[in-house]
Amino acid sequence: MTDLVPLSQAHCVPRKGSEHRLTEARIRELLPDVPAWELAENGHALVRTFRFPDYYRTMAFVNALAFMAHREDHHPDLGVHYDRCVVRYSTHDVGGLSENDFICAARADALAV
Repeated sequence: MTDLVPLSQAHCVPRKGSEHRLTEARIRELLPDVPAWELAENGHALVRTFRFPDYYRTMAFVNALAFMAHREDHHPDLGVHYDRCVVRYSTHDVGGLSENDFICAARADALAV
């Protein structure tokens, strides 16, 4: 990913192996690009709760997110409730956060607008 392309317009690339796990310094550089997201699990995951007025809108977001995850081949863990969806990104294949997590977090933000 180039720093000239906004995260919400970047695309995921396959990442396997710990060499693709982001350093704490790189995570701190990328966090301002996804300000509504929080670091969780000692910096190994990004988490955000998206809130909606009703179940229909929650499910519309979940379906759009599922389609985006399929296209990017990078899938979040989801907690789906009547008026909210908790989204968690982490790259299992690298043992923590990768740039793909930040790309998908920014894309999820764009879906919720």
